[in-house]
Amino acid sequence: MFGRLRESWTDSALLLAVAGAVLLPGLQAQPRPGGMRPAAKVIVETGQVSVLKDGYPIVLNVGDAIQVMQTVVTGPDGYARFQLEDNTIWEVFGNSKVVFHQNYPSWVDWLYVQIGRVKIFEQHTKGEDSKKVTTPTAVISVRGTTYDVVVEDDDGTTFVTVDDGAVEVRNQTAPGPSVLLKPGDSIRVFRNQPLVPQQVARADAFRVFLKAAQNALYQVVYGRTGSPVGLPGGAGGGVPTGGSQGDQKPKAGGGTGTGTTNGAPIPPAGGGH
Repeated sequence: MFGRLRESWTDSALLLAVAGAVLLPGLQAQPRPGGMRPAAKVIVETGQVSVLKDGYPIVLNVGDAIQVMQTVVTGPDGYARFQLEDNTIWEVFGNSKVVFHQNYPSWVDWLYVQIGRVKIFEQHTKGEDSKKVTTPTAVISVRGTTYDVVVEDDDGTTFVTVDDGAVEVRNQTAPGPSVLLKPGDSIRVFRNQPLVPQQVARADAFRVFLKAAQNALYQVVYGRTGSPVGLPGGAGGGVPTGGSQGDQKPKAGGGTGTGTTNGAPIPPAGGGH
Protein backbone atom coordinates (compact mmCIF):
# COMPACT_ATOMS: atom_id res chain seq x y z
CA MET A 1 0.00 0.00 0.00
CA PHE A 2 2.72 2.43 1.00
CA GLY A 3 4.57 1.55 -2.19
CA ARG A 4 1.53 2.49 -4.29
CA LEU A 5 1.14 5.79 -2.40
CA ARG A 6 4.82 6.57 -2.89
CA GLU A 7 4.54 5.85 -6.62
CA SER A 8 1.40 8.03 -6.88
CA TRP A 9 3.12 10.92 -5.05
CA THR A 10 6.19 10.59 -7.28
CA ASP A 11 4.07 10.64 -10.42
CA SER A 12 2.21 13.76 -9.21
CA ALA A 13 5.46 15.50 -8.37
CA LEU A 14 6.82 14.75 -11.82
CA LEU A 15 3.66 16.11 -13.45
CA LEU A 16 3.90 19.30 -11.39
CA ALA A 17 7.57 19.70 -12.30
CA VAL A 18 6.82 19.29 -16.01
CA ALA A 19 3.92 21.75 -15.81
CA GLY A 20 6.13 24.25 -14.01
CA ALA A 21 8.84 23.92 -16.63
CA VAL A 22 6.30 24.62 -19.35
CA LEU A 23 4.42 27.45 -17.65
CA LEU A 24 7.21 29.29 -15.83
CA PRO A 25 8.93 30.74 -18.93
CA GLY A 26 5.55 32.03 -20.11
CA LEU A 27 4.90 33.65 -16.76
CA GLN A 28 8.35 35.21 -16.70
CA ALA A 29 7.79 36.62 -20.18
CA GLN A 30 4.69 38.48 -18.96
CA PRO A 31 5.92 41.12 -16.49
CA ARG A 32 2.62 43.00 -16.50
CA PRO A 33 -0.81 42.00 -15.11
CA GLY A 34 -2.98 40.25 -17.65
CA GLY A 35 -0.06 39.33 -19.87
CA MET A 36 -0.27 42.55 -21.88
CA ARG A 37 2.84 43.43 -23.84
CA PRO A 38 3.91 47.08 -23.70
CA ALA A 39 3.36 49.22 -26.78
CA ALA A 40 4.21 52.78 -27.79
CA LYS A 41 1.68 54.83 -29.78
CA VAL A 42 2.62 57.39 -32.43
CA ILE A 43 0.98 60.70 -31.48
CA VAL A 44 2.94 63.08 -33.73
CA GLU A 45 4.86 62.25 -36.90
CA THR A 46 6.41 64.02 -39.85
CA GLY A 47 8.85 63.07 -42.60
CA GLN A 48 10.29 59.59 -43.00
CA VAL A 49 9.42 57.43 -39.99
CA SER A 50 9.23 53.64 -40.26
CA VAL A 51 9.25 50.48 -38.17
CA LEU A 52 11.24 47.45 -39.31
CA LYS A 53 9.21 44.27 -39.80
CA ASP A 54 11.09 41.22 -41.04
CA GLY A 55 13.87 43.56 -42.05
CA TYR A 56 11.67 45.80 -44.21
CA PRO A 57 10.60 49.36 -43.33
CA ILE A 58 6.87 49.90 -42.83
CA VAL A 59 5.72 53.53 -42.75
CA LEU A 60 4.35 54.71 -39.40
CA ASN A 61 1.45 57.12 -39.14
CA VAL A 62 -0.27 58.89 -36.26
CA GLY A 63 -2.30 56.37 -34.28
CA ASP A 64 -0.05 53.40 -35.11
CA ALA A 65 1.63 51.46 -32.31
CA ILE A 66 5.01 49.76 -32.16
CA GLN A 67 5.54 46.60 -30.14
CA VAL A 68 8.39 45.29 -28.02
CA MET A 69 11.64 44.45 -29.81
CA GLN A 70 10.66 46.52 -32.86
CA THR A 71 13.04 49.05 -34.40
CA VAL A 72 12.08 52.60 -35.36
CA VAL A 73 14.07 54.15 -38.22
CA THR A 74 13.89 57.79 -39.33
CA GLY A 75 15.15 59.52 -42.45
CA PRO A 76 16.95 62.88 -42.47
CA ASP A 77 13.61 64.72 -42.25
CA GLY A 78 11.98 62.28 -39.84
CA TYR A 79 10.52 63.09 -36.44
CA ALA A 80 8.05 61.18 -34.27
CA ARG A 81 6.62 61.45 -30.77
CA PHE A 82 5.57 58.27 -28.97
CA GLN A 83 3.46 57.83 -25.85
CA LEU A 84 3.35 54.96 -23.36
CA GLU A 85 0.39 53.92 -21.23
CA ASP A 86 1.85 55.74 -18.22
CA ASN A 87 2.01 58.97 -20.31
CA THR A 88 5.78 58.82 -20.63
CA ILE A 89 6.74 60.54 -23.89
CA TRP A 90 9.75 59.91 -26.09
CA GLU A 91 10.76 61.59 -29.33
CA VAL A 92 12.91 60.31 -32.17
CA PHE A 93 14.69 62.80 -34.43
CA GLY A 94 16.17 62.51 -37.92
CA ASN A 95 18.60 59.79 -39.04
CA SER A 96 17.99 57.66 -35.97
CA LYS A 97 17.63 53.95 -35.25
CA VAL A 98 16.00 53.01 -31.93
CA VAL A 99 14.82 49.64 -30.55
CA PHE A 100 11.80 49.60 -28.20
CA HIS A 101 12.28 47.16 -25.29
CA GLN A 102 15.10 45.28 -27.03
CA ASN A 103 15.62 43.05 -23.97
CA TYR A 104 11.96 42.21 -23.36
CA PRO A 105 10.65 40.80 -21.02
CA SER A 106 12.90 43.11 -18.99
CA TRP A 107 10.68 46.05 -18.07
CA VAL A 108 13.47 48.47 -17.15
CA ASP A 109 15.54 48.07 -20.34
CA TRP A 110 13.39 50.50 -22.25
CA LEU A 111 15.07 52.00 -25.32
CA TYR A 112 18.24 51.05 -27.16
CA VAL A 113 19.59 53.92 -29.26
CA GLN A 114 21.85 52.51 -31.93
CA ILE A 115 22.38 55.83 -33.71
CA GLY A 116 20.78 59.27 -33.66
CA ARG A 117 18.86 61.27 -31.09
CA VAL A 118 15.99 60.66 -28.68
CA LYS A 119 14.43 62.99 -26.12
CA ILE A 120 12.56 61.58 -23.15
CA PHE A 121 9.87 63.12 -20.95
CA GLU A 122 9.56 60.38 -18.35
CA GLN A 123 6.69 59.87 -15.95
CA HIS A 124 7.63 57.90 -12.84
CA THR A 125 5.33 56.36 -10.26
CA LYS A 126 6.55 55.87 -6.70
CA GLY A 127 7.74 52.31 -6.19
CA GLU A 128 8.53 51.70 -9.87
CA ASP A 129 11.98 50.68 -11.00
CA SER A 130 13.66 53.40 -13.04
CA LYS A 131 13.68 52.89 -16.78
CA LYS A 132 17.00 52.51 -18.58
CA VAL A 133 18.06 53.82 -21.97
CA THR A 134 21.11 52.11 -23.43
CA THR A 135 23.47 52.84 -26.31
CA PRO A 136 26.52 50.99 -27.65
CA THR A 137 28.59 52.64 -24.91
CA ALA A 138 26.28 53.98 -22.19
CA VAL A 139 23.56 53.02 -19.72
CA ILE A 140 21.32 55.90 -18.63
CA SER A 141 19.12 55.33 -15.56
CA VAL A 142 16.42 57.85 -14.70
CA ARG A 143 13.53 58.60 -12.34
CA GLY A 144 11.04 61.20 -13.56
CA THR A 145 13.05 63.52 -15.74
CA THR A 146 13.56 65.17 -19.13
CA TYR A 147 16.76 64.49 -21.01
CA ASP A 148 18.40 63.93 -24.41
CA VAL A 149 20.53 61.02 -25.63
CA VAL A 150 22.50 61.37 -28.86
CA VAL A 151 24.60 58.56 -30.37
CA GLU A 152 26.92 60.49 -32.62
CA ASP A 153 28.83 57.91 -34.64
CA ASP A 154 29.31 54.23 -35.47
CA ASP A 155 31.69 53.91 -32.52
CA GLY A 156 28.79 54.60 -30.18
CA THR A 157 30.01 57.94 -28.81
CA THR A 158 27.07 59.10 -26.68
CA PHE A 159 26.13 62.60 -25.56
CA VAL A 160 23.69 62.88 -22.64
CA THR A 161 22.20 66.16 -21.40
CA VAL A 162 19.54 66.79 -18.74
CA ASP A 163 16.79 69.43 -18.69
CA ASP A 164 14.97 68.35 -15.55
CA GLY A 165 15.42 65.77 -12.79
CA ALA A 166 18.49 63.58 -12.40
CA VAL A 167 20.17 61.02 -14.63
CA GLU A 168 22.81 58.44 -13.75
CA VAL A 169 25.19 57.61 -16.60
CA ARG A 170 27.51 54.62 -16.74
CA ASN A 171 30.02 53.59 -19.42
CA GLN A 172 29.33 49.94 -20.15
CA THR A 173 32.51 49.56 -22.22
CA ALA A 174 34.93 50.64 -19.48
CA PRO A 175 35.25 50.03 -15.73
CA GLY A 176 34.69 52.82 -13.28
CA PRO A 177 31.96 54.61 -11.34
CA SER A 178 28.86 56.18 -12.82
CA VAL A 179 28.24 59.94 -12.82
CA LEU A 180 25.10 61.82 -11.81
CA LEU A 181 23.79 64.55 -14.10
CA LYS A 182 21.51 67.30 -12.81
CA PRO A 183 19.56 69.96 -14.73
CA GLY A 184 21.87 71.75 -17.15
CA ASP A 185 24.57 69.05 -16.97
CA SER A 186 25.96 67.18 -19.96
CA ILE A 187 28.52 64.46 -20.57
CA ARG A 188 29.97 62.65 -23.56
CA VAL A 189 30.68 58.92 -23.25
CA PHE A 190 33.51 57.42 -25.32
CA ARG A 191 34.11 53.75 -25.97
CA ASN A 192 36.64 52.17 -23.58
CA GLN A 193 37.21 55.43 -21.66
CA PRO A 194 36.11 55.45 -17.99
CA LEU A 195 33.88 58.28 -16.85
CA VAL A 196 35.17 60.83 -14.37
CA PRO A 197 33.19 63.60 -12.63
CA GLN A 198 35.39 66.22 -14.29
CA GLN A 199 33.79 65.31 -17.63
CA VAL A 200 30.43 66.70 -16.53
CA ALA A 201 29.92 70.09 -18.17
CA ARG A 202 27.41 72.90 -17.80
CA ALA A 203 26.32 75.21 -20.63
CA ASP A 204 27.92 72.79 -23.09
CA ALA A 205 28.05 74.21 -26.64
CA PHE A 206 26.48 71.07 -28.08
CA ARG A 207 23.68 71.23 -25.53
CA VAL A 208 22.91 74.80 -26.59
CA PHE A 209 23.00 73.70 -30.21
CA LEU A 210 20.58 70.81 -29.56
CA LYS A 211 18.11 73.11 -27.86
CA ALA A 212 18.17 75.57 -30.75
CA ALA A 213 17.69 72.82 -33.35
CA GLN A 214 14.93 71.26 -31.27
CA ASN A 215 13.03 74.53 -30.87
CA ALA A 216 13.29 75.22 -34.60
CA LEU A 217 11.84 71.79 -35.35
CA TYR A 218 9.06 72.26 -32.80
CA GLN A 219 8.11 75.55 -34.45
CA VAL A 220 7.73 73.74 -37.76
CA VAL A 221 5.90 70.66 -36.48
CA TYR A 222 3.71 72.12 -33.75
CA GLY A 223 3.44 75.67 -35.05
CA ARG A 224 1.61 74.50 -38.17
CA THR A 225 -0.93 72.54 -36.15
CA GLY A 226 -1.82 75.39 -33.82
CA SER A 227 -1.20 73.25 -30.74
CA PRO A 228 -3.10 74.81 -27.80
CA VAL A 229 -0.76 73.42 -25.17
CA GLY A 230 2.42 75.11 -26.28
CA LEU A 231 5.70 73.79 -27.56
CA PRO A 232 7.07 70.78 -25.66
CA GLY A 233 10.06 71.61 -23.54
CA GLY A 234 10.28 75.18 -24.83
CA ALA A 235 9.10 78.58 -23.77
CA GLY A 236 5.57 77.65 -24.80
CA GLY A 237 5.05 75.52 -21.71
CA GLY A 238 3.74 71.99 -21.35
CA VAL A 239 4.23 68.72 -23.16
CA PRO A 240 1.53 67.66 -25.63
CA THR A 241 0.11 64.24 -24.82
CA GLY A 242 -1.21 63.32 -28.23
CA GLY A 243 -4.37 63.80 -30.19
CA SER A 244 -4.86 66.82 -32.40
CA GLN A 245 -1.19 67.66 -32.84
CA GLY A 246 -0.75 64.81 -35.26
CA ASP A 247 -3.91 65.34 -37.27
CA GLN A 248 -2.37 67.90 -39.58
CA LYS A 249 0.87 66.42 -40.75
CA PRO A 250 3.57 68.81 -41.99
CA LYS A 251 4.93 67.98 -45.40
CA ALA A 252 7.86 65.62 -45.65
CA GLY A 253 10.97 67.72 -45.48
CA GLY A 254 9.34 70.13 -43.07
CA GLY A 255 11.54 68.80 -40.28
CA THR A 256 15.25 69.25 -39.91
CA GLY A 257 16.24 67.68 -43.22
CA THR A 258 19.99 68.23 -43.24
CA GLY A 259 21.10 64.64 -42.95
CA THR A 260 22.13 64.57 -39.30
CA THR A 261 20.55 63.36 -36.09
CA ASN A 262 19.24 66.76 -35.14
CA GLY A 263 19.02 68.94 -38.20
CA ALA A 264 22.54 70.38 -38.46
CA PRO A 265 26.11 69.06 -38.43
CA ILE A 266 27.15 67.58 -35.10
CA PRO A 267 30.21 69.27 -33.57
CA PRO A 268 33.34 67.09 -33.31
CA ALA A 269 33.26 64.54 -30.49
CA GLY A 270 34.59 66.06 -27.31
CA GLY A 271 33.96 69.58 -28.49
CA GLY A 272 32.24 70.60 -25.28
CA HIS A 273 34.74 69.26 -22.75
